[in-house]
Amino acid sequence: MTTLYYDVIVVGGGHAGCEAAHAAARFGAKTCLITMDMNKIGQMSCNPAVGGIAKGQIVREIDALGGGMGIVTDATSIQFRMLNRSKGPAMWSPRAQCDRGQFIWKWRELLDSTDNLDIWQDQVEEVITESINSATQSSMHQRITGVRTIWGVEIMAPTVVITAGTFLNGLMHVGRKMVPGGRCAELPVPHLTECLNALGISSARMKTGTPVRIDKRSVHFEDAELQPGEHDYHSFSYMKEYLRLNKDESTIDLNDAFLPCWTFTTNEEVHETLKSGLADSPLFNGQIQSTGPRYCPSIETKLVTFPDKDHHPLFLEPEGLNTNEMYLNGFSSSMPIEVQLEALKKIPALRDVKVYRPGYAIEYDYFDPTQLDHSLMSKKVSGLFFAGQVNGTTGYEEAAGQGLIAGVNAAIFAGSINTDHPTDSTYSPLILHRDEAYIGVLIDDLVTKGVDEPYRMFTSRAEYRILLRQDDADARLTERSHSLGVATNERNDWWLEKKAHIAEIIDYCNITNVKPKEVNAALESIGSTPLHYGCKLHELIARPGISIEWLAESLPHLKEIINRPANRKQEIAETAEIQIKYQGYIEREKQAAEKMHRLENIRIQGHFDYNELKGLSTEARQKLTTINPETLAQASRIPGVSPSDINVLLVLMGR
Repeated sequence: MTTLYYDVIVVGGGHAGCEAAHAAARFGAKTCLITMDMNKIGQMSCNPAVGGIAKGQIVREIDALGGGMGIVTDATSIQFRMLNRSKGPAMWSPRAQCDRGQFIWKWRELLDSTDNLDIWQDQVEEVITESINSATQSSMHQRITGVRTIWGVEIMAPTVVITAGTFLNGLMHVGRKMVPGGRCAELPVPHLTECLNALGISSARMKTGTPVRIDKRSVHFEDAELQPGEHDYHSFSYMKEYLRLNKDESTIDLNDAFLPCWTFTTNEEVHETLKSGLADSPLFNGQIQSTGPRYCPSIETKLVTFPDKDHHPLFLEPEGLNTNEMYLNGFSSSMPIEVQLEALKKIPALRDVKVYRPGYAIEYDYFDPTQLDHSLMSKKVSGLFFAGQVNGTTGYEEAAGQGLIAGVNAAIFAGSINTDHPTDSTYSPLILHRDEAYIGVLIDDLVTKGVDEPYRMFTSRAEYRILLRQDDADARLTERSHSLGVATNERNDWWLEKKAHIAEIIDYCNITNVKPKEVNAALESIGSTPLHYGCKLHELIARPGISIEWLAESLPHLKEIINRPANRKQEIAETAEIQIKYQGYIEREKQAAEKMHRLENIRIQGHFDYNELKGLSTEARQKLTTINPETLAQASRIPGVSPSDINVLLVLMGR
């Protein structure tokens, strides 16, 4: 039997797997990425789009931490938009439509050029463990030692990251037809779930779906509304040389390099056709029993949930620069093929539609994430990490964020193990708090609350949204990632230069007085109240409707300061302006976060037998026993644990 040896093994080459393998290898661990198809690494199984509400912030955090998703997205983007511009900057969210094929090959290029990283094309059939005595537990427990593949290869490592996506016992549905598969035309992964179940790791089923793919040559675009993208300085990666628009603007034809999307709606005829097929819909005939994503429902679910709506919006989005394939966003379905086609033809723009494949639903196994700690390592098997849809999440961005954290922590864990005494570990993982990153909110929600439906990130899930903006992810995370060795010196220097420029602009605005005669003409031109006496520059910038760049046109010295970082002056000016305008809100949230950190510093794990604490409610005793929270702050976020229960624990900790 062939045997290979590594520090970290990553099982699965999707978005979580790519980030996990890239991060572990960048950390310095000898890493093996195992994938069933090297030509599908980073495959976008659903819409080839990255970002969106809250998701865009996650991608910028991944980039600030030294991950790859932002770089790959910018390099393959065919349309970019900043969503939620009408709201405050805490809600701004970048989104890009990507070229599906180029996205895969850009990830391959990135991984192939990463030191310490090997790729092995195979399928993992089981994990290999051994029993060891634990210094902190009275009984024997399991630790990971490697994996075994369907070809009989044993790949050994002290850490394994499972990122199998929708492939674990995957089952696809179109009408009453069911086909085993992890993705269209791709085989599922049997046995691995059962192997993990045997180790005491519980699993359940979830479902997701994807829409029909359309041939653009059959679309009547004259009956659709154009939705163009934007061509400004915004991007996903803070490392601007990766942004295709900035490589050589003079040689890029924006009409060729950036494609529009199109929008139209369903109508009552479409709805009647779809309703006629509900009896054969696997979502309503009992064929599918598992839970799907509430916030990304199928078109048939929309009809049942919102029976009074006579139309629903649809978005037709390109799959790439050199393909006729288009994605019909908003029409996810598992209805019979003939029903899908008949309904589509009732839409004027699609009256002559031709499709490449129908929409389908897919059921798959996932593992209860409350079985993990905040590093994403299993509480049941040491050295075994989980990331992505196997933790009950949905979305490329959520998967990638988990993958990066799991990969870094797997590398840290592998380096901390004393091989002579495996239980003697100096493991100190990377944990992101809720006020540091949306990734921190995501992971804390998963391991503390668990999931009863596919988890999707929203800005509303974060208590500290003004601290977790898309523009300041580098400020929050780059230096920390660099100290771990994941973010490069180049990336850290790039941030430190930006940091110095931001501070220079803010300091200047805080100490500089502006006189009425310098700005009143400009203020009156936009209907803003003129000054009657001088004021500090930052007071003027704080006014609604006034941008720092616009104001600089009337103040030559301010303009000179803003223009100094010529290669990214707009990005830096935007961040400085946000910090000035929202300084009060930012300080208030920082103070609230500091209060919560006091509870984060009170560690309670291992201190109590909750079943013996009669001062707690019955539900609190059950939930605390199941979750076994690490800190009092985590305990306070567990559903069913009340403030009075937390007060009981505070009193007991005081004793």
